[in-house]
Amino acid sequence: MNLLQADEGREYIIRSIETDDEELKAFLFSLGCYSGEGITVVAFRRGGCTVSIKDGRYSIDNQLAEAIKI
Repeated sequence: MNLLQADEGREYIIRSIETDDEELKAFLFSLGCYSGEGITVVAFRRGGCTVSIKDGRYSIDNQLAEAIKI
């Protein structure tokens, strides 16, 4: 299940980041988005979603959301 299939307001644990793009993995890691970390979808919007990771909120596009497996 990827982040686009998540319910708004529910916290999930990230199982993995599935992408071959090392820059994308490094970017997500810099946000605190890695296996074992909690993530909550705050809102879905056209073209992406807003997520809460640790103490921050971030807008991510659909490509990033699809790479995050929960």
